[in-house]
Amino acid sequence: MTNVNICIIGGGGRAWAITFMRDLAGAEDVQGKICLYDIDAEAASNNVEVGNRIFRLNGKADRFHITSSSSLAQALEGSDLVVISIEPGKTSYRYNDLILPEQYGVLQTVGDTTGPGGIFRARRALPMFFDIGKAIERYCPDAWVINYTNPMTLCTAALYEAFPAIKAMGCCHEVFHIQTFLAKKVSTWFGVETPNRREIAVDISGVNHFTFATKASWKGKDLMGHVAALCDDPDIFADTTEKAKKRLEAEKWFECDHTIALDFYRNFGALGAAGDRHLAEFVPWYLSEEKELHSFGVIRTPYAWREREAVRKREKLFTDDELISKETNEEGVDILRSLMGARTLYTNINVPNQGQVPYLPLGHIVESNGFISHNNIKPSLASLPPLAIQTLERHVAEVQELTLKAVLQKDDKLLLEAFLNDPLMRLPLSQAKALFKEMLANAQGQK
Repeated sequence: MTNVNICIIGGGGRAWAITFMRDLAGAEDVQGKICLYDIDAEAASNNVEVGNRIFRLNGKADRFHITSSSSLAQALEGSDLVVISIEPGKTSYRYNDLILPEQYGVLQTVGDTTGPGGIFRARRALPMFFDIGKAIERYCPDAWVINYTNPMTLCTAALYEAFPAIKAMGCCHEVFHIQTFLAKKVSTWFGVETPNRREIAVDISGVNHFTFATKASWKGKDLMGHVAALCDDPDIFADTTEKAKKRLEAEKWFECDHTIALDFYRNFGALGAAGDRHLAEFVPWYLSEEKELHSFGVIRTPYAWREREAVRKREKLFTDDELISKETNEEGVDILRSLMGARTLYTNINVPNQGQVPYLPLGHIVESNGFISHNNIKPSLASLPPLAIQTLERHVAEVQELTLKAVLQKDDKLLLEAFLNDPLMRLPLSQAKALFKEMLANAQGQK
Protein backbone atom coordinates (compact mmCIF):
# COMPACT_ATOMS: atom_id res chain seq x y z
CA MET A 1 0.00 0.00 0.00
CA THR A 2 1.49 3.35 -1.05
CA ASN A 3 1.19 6.34 1.26
CA VAL A 4 0.73 9.66 -0.51
CA ASN A 5 -0.01 13.22 0.53
CA ILE A 6 -2.21 15.02 -2.00
CA CYS A 7 -3.03 18.71 -2.25
CA ILE A 8 -5.96 19.69 -4.48
CA ILE A 9 -5.86 23.35 -5.46
CA GLY A 10 -9.41 24.18 -6.43
CA GLY A 11 -10.52 21.73 -3.78
CA GLY A 12 -13.84 23.50 -3.38
CA GLY A 13 -14.89 22.70 -6.94
CA ARG A 14 -17.91 20.47 -7.46
CA ALA A 15 -16.57 18.70 -10.54
CA TRP A 16 -12.87 17.80 -10.81
CA ALA A 17 -12.15 17.60 -7.07
CA ILE A 18 -15.10 15.29 -6.52
CA THR A 19 -14.28 13.19 -9.59
CA PHE A 20 -10.65 12.79 -8.47
CA MET A 21 -11.61 11.64 -4.98
CA ARG A 22 -14.25 9.27 -6.34
CA ASP A 23 -11.69 7.74 -8.72
CA LEU A 24 -9.20 7.54 -5.86
CA ALA A 25 -11.74 5.56 -3.83
CA GLY A 26 -11.58 2.90 -6.55
CA ALA A 27 -7.81 2.44 -6.19
CA GLU A 28 -6.85 -0.50 -4.00
CA ASP A 29 -3.18 0.35 -3.47
CA VAL A 30 -3.12 4.00 -2.32
CA GLN A 31 -3.76 5.61 1.05
CA GLY A 32 -2.73 8.78 2.82
CA LYS A 33 -3.86 12.38 3.25
CA ILE A 34 -5.79 14.84 1.07
CA CYS A 35 -5.79 18.57 1.75
CA LEU A 36 -8.34 20.67 -0.14
CA TYR A 37 -7.38 24.29 -0.82
CA ASP A 38 -9.61 26.90 -2.40
CA ILE A 39 -9.87 30.67 -2.25
CA ASP A 40 -13.46 29.88 -1.27
CA ALA A 41 -12.54 28.28 2.05
CA GLU A 42 -16.14 27.39 2.83
CA ALA A 43 -16.48 25.44 -0.43
CA ALA A 44 -13.30 23.48 0.37
CA SER A 45 -14.59 22.73 3.86
CA ASN A 46 -17.89 21.49 2.43
CA ASN A 47 -15.99 19.15 0.10
CA VAL A 48 -14.24 17.57 3.08
CA GLU A 49 -17.61 16.20 4.09
CA VAL A 50 -18.30 15.02 0.53
CA GLY A 51 -14.88 13.39 0.36
CA ASN A 52 -15.43 11.52 3.59
CA ARG A 53 -18.78 10.30 2.25
CA ILE A 54 -17.08 9.08 -0.93
CA PHE A 55 -14.55 6.92 0.91
CA ARG A 56 -17.12 5.67 3.41
CA LEU A 57 -19.62 4.70 0.70
CA ASN A 58 -16.90 2.87 -1.20
CA GLY A 59 -15.77 0.88 1.83
CA LYS A 60 -12.54 2.87 2.27
CA ALA A 61 -13.47 5.04 5.26
CA ASP A 62 -10.02 4.79 6.84
CA ARG A 63 -8.02 5.01 3.61
CA PHE A 64 -7.60 8.81 3.41
CA HIS A 65 -7.60 11.56 6.02
CA ILE A 66 -9.22 14.60 4.38
CA THR A 67 -8.80 18.19 5.56
CA SER A 68 -9.12 21.66 4.11
CA SER A 69 -6.98 24.74 4.55
CA SER A 70 -7.38 28.43 3.86
CA SER A 71 -3.59 28.69 3.56
CA LEU A 72 -1.93 27.58 0.32
CA ALA A 73 1.38 27.18 2.15
CA GLN A 74 -0.16 24.89 4.75
CA ALA A 75 -2.01 22.89 2.09
CA LEU A 76 1.14 22.32 0.05
CA GLU A 77 3.51 21.50 2.91
CA GLY A 78 4.84 17.95 2.47
CA SER A 79 2.70 17.12 -0.56
CA ASP A 80 3.73 14.32 -2.90
CA LEU A 81 1.14 15.24 -5.53
CA VAL A 82 -0.48 18.58 -6.32
CA VAL A 83 -3.61 18.63 -8.45
CA ILE A 84 -4.64 22.02 -9.88
CA SER A 85 -8.16 22.54 -11.16
CA ILE A 86 -9.34 26.11 -10.71
CA GLU A 87 -11.67 28.61 -12.31
CA PRO A 88 -9.43 31.69 -12.71
CA GLY A 89 -11.77 34.35 -11.44
CA LYS A 90 -15.53 34.51 -11.14
CA THR A 91 -17.68 32.83 -13.78
CA SER A 92 -19.10 36.30 -14.53
CA TYR A 93 -15.67 37.29 -15.87
CA ARG A 94 -16.38 35.07 -18.84
CA TYR A 95 -18.89 37.65 -20.06
CA ASN A 96 -15.80 39.59 -21.10
CA ASP A 97 -14.30 36.50 -22.73
CA LEU A 98 -17.39 35.44 -24.68
CA ILE A 99 -20.06 38.09 -25.05
CA LEU A 100 -17.92 41.11 -25.94
CA PRO A 101 -16.14 39.33 -28.83
CA GLU A 102 -19.54 38.07 -30.02
CA GLN A 103 -20.83 41.64 -30.10
CA TYR A 104 -18.01 42.43 -32.52
CA GLY A 105 -18.81 39.36 -34.63
CA VAL A 106 -16.06 37.10 -33.25
CA LEU A 107 -17.66 33.74 -32.41
CA GLN A 108 -16.10 31.23 -30.01
CA THR A 109 -17.29 27.73 -29.16
CA VAL A 110 -15.44 27.50 -25.82
CA GLY A 111 -13.28 30.59 -25.36
CA ASP A 112 -10.96 29.21 -22.67
CA THR A 113 -7.85 28.25 -24.66
CA THR A 114 -7.44 30.45 -27.71
CA GLY A 115 -9.25 33.34 -29.39
CA PRO A 116 -9.95 36.63 -27.56
CA GLY A 117 -11.50 34.72 -24.65
CA GLY A 118 -8.53 32.40 -24.27
CA ILE A 119 -6.07 35.28 -24.30
CA PHE A 120 -7.92 37.26 -21.64
CA ARG A 121 -8.48 34.15 -19.53
CA ALA A 122 -4.71 33.63 -19.70
CA ARG A 123 -4.17 37.23 -18.61
CA ARG A 124 -6.00 36.60 -15.33
CA ALA A 125 -4.95 32.94 -14.85
CA LEU A 126 -1.20 33.09 -15.38
CA PRO A 127 -0.36 35.36 -12.42
CA MET A 128 -2.14 32.81 -10.22
CA PHE A 129 0.01 30.05 -11.69
CA PHE A 130 3.21 32.05 -11.24
CA ASP A 131 2.30 32.30 -7.53
CA ILE A 132 1.38 28.61 -7.30
CA GLY A 133 4.66 27.60 -8.96
CA LYS A 134 6.68 29.69 -6.50
CA ALA A 135 4.73 28.25 -3.58
CA ILE A 136 5.39 24.69 -4.78
CA GLU A 137 9.11 25.49 -5.04
CA ARG A 138 9.08 26.67 -1.41
CA TYR A 139 6.81 24.11 0.27
CA CYS A 140 6.96 20.88 -1.75
CA PRO A 141 9.64 21.14 -4.48
CA ASP A 142 9.74 17.38 -5.07
CA ALA A 143 6.00 17.01 -5.59
CA TRP A 144 4.52 15.98 -8.92
CA VAL A 145 1.98 18.41 -10.29
CA ILE A 146 -1.03 17.64 -12.50
CA ASN A 147 -2.71 20.67 -14.03
CA TYR A 148 -6.25 20.47 -15.41
CA THR A 149 -6.85 24.23 -15.75
CA ASN A 150 -7.29 25.97 -19.10
CA PRO A 151 -5.64 27.46 -20.99
CA MET A 152 -3.64 24.34 -20.18
CA THR A 153 -0.61 25.07 -22.35
CA LEU A 154 -0.08 28.51 -20.87
CA CYS A 155 -1.01 27.65 -17.28
CA THR A 156 1.45 24.75 -17.30
CA ALA A 157 4.07 27.00 -18.92
CA ALA A 158 3.56 29.55 -16.13
CA LEU A 159 4.39 26.90 -13.52
CA TYR A 160 7.71 26.23 -15.28
CA GLU A 161 8.40 29.97 -15.59
CA ALA A 162 7.99 30.35 -11.83
CA PHE A 163 9.87 27.18 -10.89
CA PRO A 164 11.94 25.75 -13.79
CA ALA A 165 12.70 22.51 -11.88
CA ILE A 166 9.04 21.78 -11.24
CA LYS A 167 7.76 18.29 -12.11
CA ALA A 168 4.51 19.29 -13.77
CA MET A 169 2.30 18.03 -16.58
CA GLY A 170 -1.00 19.07 -18.09
CA CYS A 171 -3.69 16.38 -18.14
CA CYS A 172 -6.47 16.58 -20.74
CA HIS A 173 -9.16 14.09 -21.78
CA GLU A 174 -9.83 15.46 -25.28
CA VAL A 175 -7.67 12.80 -26.99
CA PHE A 176 -9.78 10.15 -25.26
CA HIS A 177 -12.80 11.28 -27.29
CA ILE A 178 -11.14 10.53 -30.63
CA GLN A 179 -10.05 7.15 -29.26
CA THR A 180 -13.68 6.46 -28.30
CA PHE A 181 -14.83 7.55 -31.76
CA LEU A 182 -12.33 5.23 -33.43
CA ALA A 183 -13.24 2.38 -31.06
CA LYS A 184 -16.86 2.61 -32.24
CA LYS A 185 -15.68 2.60 -35.85
CA VAL A 186 -13.53 -0.49 -35.15
CA SER A 187 -16.73 -2.31 -34.24
CA THR A 188 -18.12 -1.52 -37.70
CA TRP A 189 -14.92 -1.95 -39.67
CA PHE A 190 -13.95 -5.31 -38.16
CA GLY A 191 -17.31 -6.69 -37.05
CA VAL A 192 -16.32 -6.94 -33.39
CA GLU A 193 -17.67 -5.70 -30.09
CA THR A 194 -16.66 -2.10 -29.45
CA PRO A 195 -13.25 -2.21 -27.73
CA ASN A 196 -12.23 -0.07 -24.78
CA ARG A 197 -10.88 3.25 -26.05
CA ARG A 198 -7.57 2.44 -24.33
CA GLU A 199 -7.03 -0.29 -26.95
CA ILE A 200 -6.84 2.38 -29.66
CA ALA A 201 -3.24 3.51 -30.15
CA VAL A 202 -2.89 6.99 -31.62
CA ASP A 203 0.33 8.81 -32.48
CA ILE A 204 -0.42 12.44 -31.64
CA SER A 205 1.31 15.79 -31.48
CA GLY A 206 0.52 19.49 -31.26
CA VAL A 207 -0.56 21.84 -28.51
CA ASN A 208 -3.41 21.14 -26.13
CA HIS A 209 -6.86 21.18 -27.78
CA PHE A 210 -5.19 21.49 -31.20
CA THR A 211 -3.65 18.04 -31.43
CA PHE A 212 -3.48 15.73 -34.46
CA ALA A 213 -3.12 12.00 -35.00
CA THR A 214 -0.90 10.83 -37.83
CA LYS A 215 -1.24 7.14 -36.98
CA ALA A 216 -3.93 5.04 -35.33
CA SER A 217 -4.20 1.30 -34.80
CA TRP A 218 -6.12 -1.37 -32.93
CA LYS A 219 -4.36 -4.63 -32.00
CA GLY A 220 -1.76 -3.92 -34.66
CA LYS A 221 -4.35 -3.21 -37.37
CA ASP A 222 -3.91 0.13 -39.11
CA LEU A 223 -6.93 2.42 -38.84
CA MET A 224 -5.82 5.41 -40.88
CA GLY A 225 -6.63 3.68 -44.16
CA HIS A 226 -10.17 3.24 -42.88
CA VAL A 227 -10.24 6.91 -41.84
CA ALA A 228 -9.16 7.87 -45.37
CA ALA A 229 -11.98 5.78 -46.84
CA LEU A 230 -14.42 7.36 -44.43
CA CYS A 231 -13.39 10.81 -45.65
CA ASP A 232 -14.06 9.74 -49.25
CA ASP A 233 -17.70 9.20 -48.35
CA PRO A 234 -19.60 12.42 -49.20
CA ASP A 235 -22.34 11.54 -46.71
CA ILE A 236 -19.87 12.02 -43.87
CA PHE A 237 -19.72 15.73 -44.66
CA ALA A 238 -23.40 16.25 -45.38
CA ASP A 239 -24.91 19.36 -43.82
CA THR A 240 -25.96 18.55 -40.23
CA THR A 241 -27.55 21.86 -39.33
CA GLU A 242 -30.72 20.12 -38.19
CA LYS A 243 -28.71 18.00 -35.75
CA ALA A 244 -27.05 21.17 -34.45
CA LYS A 245 -30.49 22.75 -33.87
CA LYS A 246 -31.62 19.70 -31.90
CA ARG A 247 -28.44 19.90 -29.80
CA LEU A 248 -29.17 23.55 -29.11
CA GLU A 249 -32.70 22.74 -27.96
CA ALA A 250 -31.47 19.89 -25.75
CA GLU A 251 -28.45 21.89 -24.47
CA LYS A 252 -26.05 19.20 -25.68
CA TRP A 253 -23.18 21.65 -25.82
CA PHE A 254 -20.39 19.06 -25.70
CA GLU A 255 -21.63 16.60 -28.33
CA CYS A 256 -19.94 16.31 -31.70
CA ASP A 257 -19.54 13.82 -34.53
CA HIS A 258 -15.82 14.54 -35.07
CA THR A 259 -16.70 15.86 -38.51
CA ILE A 260 -14.30 18.78 -38.14
CA ALA A 261 -11.60 16.33 -37.03
CA LEU A 262 -12.28 14.35 -40.21
CA ASP A 263 -12.38 17.54 -42.27
CA PHE A 264 -8.81 18.25 -41.20
CA TYR A 265 -7.86 14.79 -42.46
CA ARG A 266 -9.72 15.38 -45.71
CA ASN A 267 -7.92 18.68 -46.31
CA PHE A 268 -4.50 18.18 -44.71
CA GLY A 269 -3.93 14.46 -44.08
CA ALA A 270 -4.00 14.40 -40.26
CA LEU A 271 -6.94 13.53 -38.01
CA GLY A 272 -7.93 16.09 -35.39
CA ALA A 273 -7.38 14.51 -31.97
CA ALA A 274 -9.60 16.78 -29.89
CA GLY A 275 -13.30 17.52 -29.85
CA ASP A 276 -14.64 19.57 -32.75
CA ARG A 277 -15.62 22.50 -30.54
CA HIS A 278 -11.96 22.95 -29.55
CA LEU A 279 -10.44 22.30 -32.98
CA ALA A 280 -12.72 24.90 -34.57
CA GLU A 281 -11.25 27.76 -32.54
CA PHE A 282 -7.67 27.47 -33.77
CA VAL A 283 -8.36 28.21 -37.43
CA PRO A 284 -10.32 31.00 -39.18
CA TRP A 285 -12.79 28.80 -41.07
CA TYR A 286 -15.42 27.06 -39.01
CA LEU A 287 -16.44 30.04 -36.86
CA SER A 288 -16.80 32.55 -39.69
CA GLU A 289 -20.53 32.43 -39.01
CA GLU A 290 -22.97 30.37 -36.95
CA LYS A 291 -24.38 28.77 -40.10
CA GLU A 292 -20.99 27.35 -41.06
CA LEU A 293 -20.38 25.92 -37.60
CA HIS A 294 -23.85 24.35 -37.46
CA SER A 295 -23.32 22.67 -40.83
CA PHE A 296 -20.74 20.49 -39.02
CA GLY A 297 -23.22 19.72 -36.23
CA VAL A 298 -21.28 21.83 -33.69
CA ILE A 299 -22.78 24.42 -31.36
CA ARG A 300 -21.31 27.06 -29.08
CA THR A 301 -21.48 26.79 -25.29
CA PRO A 302 -23.31 29.96 -24.24
CA TYR A 303 -22.27 32.28 -21.45
CA ALA A 304 -25.76 32.21 -19.93
CA TRP A 305 -25.57 28.44 -19.48
CA ARG A 306 -22.13 28.71 -17.87
CA GLU A 307 -23.50 31.14 -15.30
CA ARG A 308 -26.48 28.90 -14.63
CA GLU A 309 -24.25 25.83 -14.37
CA ALA A 310 -21.93 27.55 -11.91
CA VAL A 311 -24.89 28.21 -9.61
CA ARG A 312 -26.15 24.64 -10.01
CA LYS A 313 -22.76 23.20 -9.07
CA ARG A 314 -22.41 25.43 -6.01
CA GLU A 315 -25.82 24.36 -4.76
CA LYS A 316 -25.56 20.71 -5.72
CA LEU A 317 -26.23 18.03 -3.13
CA PHE A 318 -24.76 14.65 -4.11
CA THR A 319 -26.77 11.45 -3.82
CA ASP A 320 -25.01 8.36 -2.52
CA ASP A 321 -25.15 6.77 -5.97
CA GLU A 322 -23.30 9.73 -7.49
CA LEU A 323 -20.42 9.16 -5.09
CA ILE A 324 -19.91 5.46 -5.81
CA SER A 325 -16.63 4.88 -7.65
CA LYS A 326 -17.14 3.75 -11.25
CA GLU A 327 -14.75 3.40 -14.16
CA THR A 328 -14.30 6.79 -15.80
CA ASN A 329 -12.35 8.15 -18.72
CA GLU A 330 -10.22 10.28 -16.43
CA GLU A 331 -6.61 9.28 -15.80
CA GLY A 332 -5.54 11.45 -12.86
CA VAL A 333 -5.49 8.57 -10.40
CA ASP A 334 -3.80 6.27 -12.93
CA ILE A 335 -1.12 8.94 -13.33
CA LEU A 336 -0.71 9.15 -9.55
CA ARG A 337 -0.41 5.38 -9.21
CA SER A 338 2.13 5.25 -12.03
CA LEU A 339 4.27 8.01 -10.50
CA MET A 340 4.17 6.14 -7.19
CA GLY A 341 5.47 2.99 -8.90
CA ALA A 342 2.34 0.82 -9.16
CA ARG A 343 2.36 0.59 -12.98
CA THR A 344 3.62 2.17 -16.20
CA LEU A 345 1.10 4.23 -18.13
CA TYR A 346 1.41 5.26 -21.77
CA THR A 347 -0.86 8.21 -22.47
CA ASN A 348 -1.05 11.77 -23.76
CA ILE A 349 0.92 14.33 -21.76
CA ASN A 350 1.45 18.10 -21.85
CA VAL A 351 5.06 18.87 -20.89
CA PRO A 352 7.93 21.07 -22.13
CA ASN A 353 9.18 20.13 -25.56
CA GLN A 354 12.46 18.22 -25.32
CA GLY A 355 12.35 17.38 -29.02
CA GLN A 356 9.38 15.00 -28.87
CA VAL A 357 7.50 17.38 -31.18
CA PRO A 358 10.31 18.40 -33.56
CA TYR A 359 8.43 21.12 -35.44
CA LEU A 360 7.59 23.20 -32.34
CA PRO A 361 10.01 25.27 -30.22
CA LEU A 362 12.06 23.57 -27.54
CA GLY A 363 10.68 24.31 -24.09
CA HIS A 364 7.18 25.09 -25.34
CA ILE A 365 4.47 23.05 -23.61
CA VAL A 366 3.42 20.49 -26.21
CA GLU A 367 1.01 17.58 -26.27
CA SER A 368 2.22 14.16 -27.35
CA ASN A 369 2.35 10.66 -25.91
CA GLY A 370 4.66 9.58 -23.15
CA PHE A 371 5.48 6.98 -20.51
CA ILE A 372 4.59 7.67 -16.87
CA SER A 373 6.37 5.41 -14.40
CA HIS A 374 7.91 5.54 -10.94
CA ASN A 375 8.90 9.15 -10.32
CA ASN A 376 9.34 9.71 -14.04
CA ILE A 377 7.57 11.12 -17.09
CA LYS A 378 9.27 10.42 -20.41
CA PRO A 379 7.79 11.78 -23.64
CA SER A 380 8.03 9.67 -26.78
CA LEU A 381 8.99 11.00 -30.22
CA ALA A 382 5.92 11.91 -32.27
CA SER A 383 5.60 11.32 -35.99
CA LEU A 384 5.62 14.44 -38.13
CA PRO A 385 2.21 15.55 -39.41
CA PRO A 386 1.93 17.03 -42.91
CA LEU A 387 3.62 20.40 -43.43
CA ALA A 388 0.32 22.32 -43.50
CA ILE A 389 -0.55 21.04 -40.02
CA GLN A 390 2.92 21.94 -38.77
CA THR A 391 2.42 25.46 -40.12
CA LEU A 392 -0.91 25.85 -38.32
CA GLU A 393 0.60 24.53 -35.10
CA ARG A 394 3.60 26.86 -35.27
CA HIS A 395 1.33 29.88 -35.65
CA VAL A 396 -0.67 28.88 -32.59
CA ALA A 397 2.49 28.20 -30.56
CA GLU A 398 3.93 31.60 -31.49
CA VAL A 399 0.76 33.39 -30.35
CA GLN A 400 0.96 31.43 -27.10
CA GLU A 401 4.59 32.48 -26.63
CA LEU A 402 3.64 36.12 -27.19
CA THR A 403 0.80 35.80 -24.68
CA LEU A 404 3.01 34.18 -22.04
CA LYS A 405 5.67 36.84 -22.44
CA ALA A 406 3.10 39.66 -22.32
CA VAL A 407 1.51 38.43 -19.09
CA LEU A 408 4.88 37.66 -17.51
CA GLN A 409 6.10 41.19 -18.29
CA LYS A 410 2.69 42.80 -17.56
CA ASP A 411 2.89 44.31 -21.02
CA ASP A 412 -0.57 44.89 -22.48
CA LYS A 413 0.91 46.37 -25.67
CA LEU A 414 2.57 43.01 -26.32
CA LEU A 415 -0.69 41.28 -25.39
CA LEU A 416 -2.40 43.31 -28.11
CA GLU A 417 0.14 41.93 -30.59
CA ALA A 418 -0.79 38.39 -29.54
CA PHE A 419 -4.48 39.31 -29.77
CA LEU A 420 -4.11 40.64 -33.33
CA ASN A 421 -2.19 37.52 -34.39
CA ASP A 422 -4.79 35.09 -33.06
CA PRO A 423 -6.35 32.92 -35.84
CA LEU A 424 -9.88 34.06 -34.94
CA MET A 425 -9.03 37.74 -35.27
CA ARG A 426 -10.41 38.58 -38.72
CA LEU A 427 -11.81 42.00 -37.86
CA PRO A 428 -10.58 45.20 -39.51
CA LEU A 429 -7.65 46.52 -37.49
CA SER A 430 -9.56 49.45 -36.02
CA GLN A 431 -12.36 47.15 -34.78
CA ALA A 432 -9.89 44.60 -33.43
CA LYS A 433 -8.15 47.32 -31.43
CA ALA A 434 -11.49 48.64 -30.20
CA LEU A 435 -12.49 45.16 -29.01
CA PHE A 436 -9.15 44.70 -27.25
CA LYS A 437 -9.44 48.10 -25.58
CA GLU A 438 -12.93 47.31 -24.31
CA MET A 439 -11.96 43.84 -23.08
CA LEU A 440 -8.87 45.26 -21.37
CA ALA A 441 -10.87 47.95 -19.59
CA ASN A 442 -13.30 45.33 -18.32
CA ALA A 443 -10.47 43.01 -17.26
CA GLN A 444 -8.79 45.80 -15.31
CA GLY A 445 -12.04 46.33 -13.42
CA GLN A 446 -12.41 42.68 -12.44
CA LYS A 447 -11.71 42.00 -8.77
